[in-house]
Amino acid sequence: MRLVLGLDLDGVCADFYGHFRHVVAEWKGVSVDELPETVSWGLPEWGVRRDEKYDEYRRIHRWAVTQRELFKNIPPIKGAAQALQRLSVDGAHIRIITHRLIPSYFHRVAVSQTVEWLDNYGFPYHDLCFMGEKALVDADIYVEDGPDNIRQLQGKGRKVIVFSNSTNKDVEAEYRVDNWEEAEDLIRKLWHERETQGASDGVTPN
Repeated sequence: MRLVLGLDLDGVCADFYGHFRHVVAEWKGVSVDELPETVSWGLPEWGVRRDEKYDEYRRIHRWAVTQRELFKNIPPIKGAAQALQRLSVDGAHIRIITHRLIPSYFHRVAVSQTVEWLDNYGFPYHDLCFMGEKALVDADIYVEDGPDNIRQLQGKGRKVIVFSNSTNKDVEAEYRVDNWEEAEDLIRKLWHERETQGASDGVTPN
């Protein structure tokens, strides 16, 4: 039975926080060592201001995409591309669902950098969806790290694998992994369970 895997990019396939830490250090004119590696959602530990009057995150993000080619230069998370290549060869339909269109009026740049990055690092995919409301995009299993996205998907009854980092450590999850070795194993386990259930229901696997 064909599996549709709904895959986040930043924090799941791309080492967003590791790379963005250097970007924020440059923006603020400080040494990267002054910014802690462990952060929470919104990056207050790095002094990033986000309130009604000033959304510094969006300003940094726009600058990083347009002036530092953020989505082109961000390193991949170890083992992600290789695991997804194996899953794709075995028949998984990989549907990337990412909310990278944050800076207004720079969508072409963000999309082109993303496609170049995926091709450069050998990430297989069948669909590429730029969506904030990820629950609107159908998938059998989602791999996600953003706390709000995780809760949104869980609230819709979707099967979500939480890719752990410091921003989501307090999010309750039925499925959680720390790396892509664990992620691939769990995806295959859930995939097998789905096929077994389909067979028991009299459904012929595709």
